Amino acid sequence: MVVCIAEKPSVARDIAQVLGANTKKDGYMEGNGYQVTWTFGHLCALFEPHEYTPDWKPWALSHLPMIPTQFAIKVTNDSGIQKQFYVIEKLMATADEVVNCGDAGQEGELIQRWVMQKARCKCPVKRFWISSLTEEAIREGFAKLKDQSEFQRLYEAGLSRAIGDWLLGMNATRLYSLKYGKRGQVLSIGRVQTPTLALIVNRQLEIENFVPQAYWELKTTYRDTVFSASQGRFSSVQEGELFLQTVKANEFFVTDISTKKGTESAPRLFDLTSLQVECNKKFGYSADETLKIIQSLYEKKITTYPRVDTTYLSDDIYPKIPDILKGIKDYELLTKPLLEKKIEKSKKVFDNSKVTDHHAIIPTGVHPTALTDTEKAVFDLVARRFIANFYPECKIATTTVLGEVDKVEFKVNGKQILDMGWRVVFNKPQDKDLDETEERTLPIFVKGESGPHEPTLAEKWTSPPKPYTEATLLRAMETAGKLVDNDELRDALKENGIGRPSTRASIIETLFKRDYIRKERKNLIATNTGVDLILTIQEDLLKSAELTGLWEKKLRQVEKGEYQAKDFLDELKAMVTQVVFNVKSDNRTIAEIQAKSKQLEGTPCPLCGKGTLLKGNTAYGCSEWKSGCSYRVGF
Repeated sequence: MVVCIAEKPSVARDIAQVLGANTKKDGYMEGNGYQVTWTFGHLCALFEPHEYTPDWKPWALSHLPMIPTQFAIKVTNDSGIQKQFYVIEKLMATADEVVNCGDAGQEGELIQRWVMQKARCKCPVKRFWISSLTEEAIREGFAKLKDQSEFQRLYEAGLSRAIGDWLLGMNATRLYSLKYGKRGQVLSIGRVQTPTLALIVNRQLEIENFVPQAYWELKTTYRDTVFSASQGRFSSVQEGELFLQTVKANEFFVTDISTKKGTESAPRLFDLTSLQVECNKKFGYSADETLKIIQSLYEKKITTYPRVDTTYLSDDIYPKIPDILKGIKDYELLTKPLLEKKIEKSKKVFDNSKVTDHHAIIPTGVHPTALTDTEKAVFDLVARRFIANFYPECKIATTTVLGEVDKVEFKVNGKQILDMGWRVVFNKPQDKDLDETEERTLPIFVKGESGPHEPTLAEKWTSPPKPYTEATLLRAMETAGKLVDNDELRDALKENGIGRPSTRASIIETLFKRDYIRKERKNLIATNTGVDLILTIQEDLLKSAELTGLWEKKLRQVEKGEYQAKDFLDELKAMVTQVVFNVKSDNRTIAEIQAKSKQLEGTPCPLCGKGTLLKGNTAYGCSEWKSGCSYRVGF
């Protein structure tokens, strides 16, 4: 008998139907030589500290760091979970072969492996790996089963992540709660959670410590077109007035006109993070809401596997594109022109080197029915983005007009769409989400023409950085705090991102639940509790997005076989030991830190020595933060 273990009951039903296992039993389905069962949630988990030794049950600084000589797993203490585990254990005891049909990713591999280990599985194990739940994909997956040994590195990466999170979370949470918590307060610290909170808090402190500065911009209007002085900003009104008086007395001359023709590519296919970003911007959905919606679409066989971090397709998907386009019948007016000719195979869409476990999120070609309004909205984004990538590029012309008034140079840019190309796929071709540049069509100018103009000198003020929204925070997590707009650069930084696409939504939700952050409209605001926690943590190892990103990179290297799991865990154990030592050695109390903080305003920055400390609402920060100084101290 072949025993198949799926990630959840609904997936097990889909697999059982294809395999012909149609007889329902208690906790599994049977038929045609198969028994199809399932897990749900985390059936197994690592031991709690007190389960390794009773000495670790009471919270005490003297017991830290807690580093088990060997980590152990247990069946979660829940009656429903334990009942299902015993079903799996009994099936495995008589199985000739087991097929791991778990979620096709790092976490899914870990969950299923733990269950099989705890159930003492001794028979051969195969791995079932698919990117969609359509009948065709399931049949193809069973035709291409692989030996479980081929996924050993994936398991080791998942295991290293789980153990690393245990080591840091258990030790640091107890350490800081005991040392700095007020009246039994628990200060929750996590390997990814805390650096993510630090991103929000540091941005908030930048805003609070921001000192606006005035500047002046010189512009002039000629033929209903606003030209900006090439000089840029003036730091004083007197300097700006000198230029204003100069240009007032003379006519405007057009000195040069240049037009460049170019193309714009369609927005890239969605990975999970970019879909979450888009849904937050367009609909205000949280990252967690978007993940649940796209997971539902996957389980309904409408879209492909969602927990992905690539925006590319593998070459083997190319022959399937016409059938997928035919399947999304509600978009027939848009797909018909594509199906009338051979579909282009672009390197911007198909690139095996950019695809590892799974490709980008796309429709499966199954006609969507009985969708909720939110599912329709998300599917529409996925479908249109998919269709747009097979349309021609948008052709544009960018025109730059240079002018001069008594040797003071002015400039204006304009863009004209010559051929809509992929833009016809979207309901709003001029959608700002698709093109952040200001689009304006310029009048026809002639080099050498001149005439009257109306110059103005406007006072402006520098603006503080904007608070994070879920969209911008997801991007910051993806690139370890480095916000970039360029897709290629973002791809390069993804390897050092903090968290995984599948876990970032839950990290943000955890910050809400811990009352570390709250939402004001779309903005994420750190609460006093969240700010106090980050200001209390002096160890950069615990709150640096960049350092956490390096750990994430090593976990990805473990998955690729480029780094040893043992080395990763040895580094993390050494780090936890050092952090515990440093905090235990810190004899300052919170009261002493606060008392000292109140005397800091106007004093030289102890970190960079260049700036002075400015008082915000909750902390002092260095006046040189724009130059990269990150010194902050709370009060």
